[in-house]
Amino acid sequence: MRRAPHENVATVLVDPAVLHELEVHLMSLDLWVWPVATSPVYVDGPRAAFQLRRRMLMARRGAWDDAAEWTPVWIAFGETWRHGADPLPWAAHQTLWRTLEQYADRVRYRLGLGGIPRLEVPRERTA
Repeated sequence: MRRAPHENVATVLVDPAVLHELEVHLMSLDLWVWPVATSPVYVDGPRAAFQLRRRMLMARRGAWDDAAEWTPVWIAFGETWRHGADPLPWAAHQTLWRTLEQYADRVRYRLGLGGIPRLEVPRERTA
């Protein structure tokens, strides 16, 4: 049985004080930030964000308690990283992890990607 089409994403807790700065930085690298609470994947996004944040915090048994009020986001890879049906290149992973390292005191994540239903990005129309 084939897996349904999905989006490879990193799940990250982000300090709201740096969320905008991180988002702009990632956009310049064709990496897209999707706050879980407002993503089109869930009917009740705020509840999903609460549950995801809680699971991430509980898994670290107190080590991430400073992130209890932070924003859970997904970081997805833009078109420049995709090559048809091929897996994401290792350079995409490296770029993401190196960028997150620059915000180490303001983000919490575990290495590795998860899969969520496809996120549709609006495209500009060309004449």
